[in-house]
Amino acid sequence: MSDYTGFPEMLDGRVKTLHPKIHGGLLGRRDLPEHVRAMREHGIEPIDLVAVNLYPFRETIARPGTTLAEAIEQIDIGGPSMLRSAAKNHAQVSVIVDPDDYEPVLAELRAGGVTPETRRRLALKVFCATACYDGAIADYLGQGGTFHWGGRKALDMRYGENPHQAAALYGDFLRVAEPLHGKELSYNNVVDIDAALALAEEFRRGPEAAVAILKHNTPCGVGVGRDPLEAWERAYATDPESPFGGIVVSTHPWTLPLARAVDELFTEVLIAPDFEPDALELLRRKKARRIVRWHPERRRRRRPPCAG
Repeated sequence: MSDYTGFPEMLDGRVKTLHPKIHGGLLGRRDLPEHVRAMREHGIEPIDLVAVNLYPFRETIARPGTTLAEAIEQIDIGGPSMLRSAAKNHAQVSVIVDPDDYEPVLAELRAGGVTPETRRRLALKVFCATACYDGAIADYLGQGGTFHWGGRKALDMRYGENPHQAAALYGDFLRVAEPLHGKELSYNNVVDIDAALALAEEFRRGPEAAVAILKHNTPCGVGVGRDPLEAWERAYATDPESPFGGIVVSTHPWTLPLARAVDELFTEVLIAPDFEPDALELLRRKKARRIVRWHPERRRRRRPPCAG
């Protein structure tokens, strides 16, 4: 960066990308002759693509014992500035804040160039990400006196809690609870799955398998055993009536014996970190049954479920 701008990094790295050769290259409009002349006069080259990974502010404050001084040092200034400059000029600049977009953008570049539609979509993700980033900083410094939330729409639902209500799902829920089979998740399915995963999380790190059965957000039975089938049998014995039309979650991969046992009942959603191939084949025979793969490592720690 110093070689390009001709200006040294200073103030322990706090001033590095805040330079006219960077922001002029991002903000300069190539369709305006006066912009082109000014850029040429000052030796500013246009920048076509920006990819930024922001300082990990939210990850830092999530660590126990983080001091205010440590948190302050993780407030990114140059990164959001470059992202916002590029996003403002997205008619001519591609900007990436989400690593999941690396491959799609590379594919478009190889095919001839990033499309206007993609550049607009990427710019929208940037403004969402920087808004959430700044919101997290304000919440932290406000010590509970402020709260910000933001997220991308993941799904338009058929209806809400009741048939006459509209509903949509925002955030990263479907990355944590990945649908593998069955009808689209409903509002009540999402609420039930969230409750099921919160309960299963309490048992996930234990050495034994755990299976929980829920109905209308309420646990009907939880069992722990040497394998998922034994855990299911113990959970089912708690209340044999409630599993009908309920949610079943396993902390261990779903096995064929467990699939055979549960297949005898009508259940709305089955959840596990993974499904053995023969178990998945059996469970998929019922078209209406929803099967969800649980990715606990993707669950964010108490922060706004927004891009970035």
